[in-house]
Amino acid sequence: KKFNKKHVIFVANRTILDKNFRRKGLQVRPRSRTLTSVHESMLEDVVGPTEIYGKRTRIGVDGSKLLKVILDPKDKDKENVESKLATYAAVYKKLTNKEAVFTFPEA
Repeated sequence: KKFNKKHVIFVANRTILDKNFRRKGLQVRPRSRTLTSVHESMLEDVVGPTEIYGKRTRIGVDGSKLLKVILDPKDKDKENVESKLATYAAVYKKLTNKEAVFTFPEA
């Protein structure tokens, strides 16, 4: 199906196990099922073909956290990634309820 001028992002379906995982009959909680790990892998999925170059967490004076994601500068000119940065932020906010800003490093 063709979506004219719309950005399409594929994200894998992942399971998060909370701290009470023993109630579900599990002995140990795998690292891949922790909240942090699932959010990290969602971030990888959202940026798609581009690679994550670096991450910074900015904590504001009011205590709000902002995740700054720096993307690989080699992918800057590839398949209009520059125009998708706002889409990446919106999708990540919708999925994880965390604020994120996607940028390329200044040369």
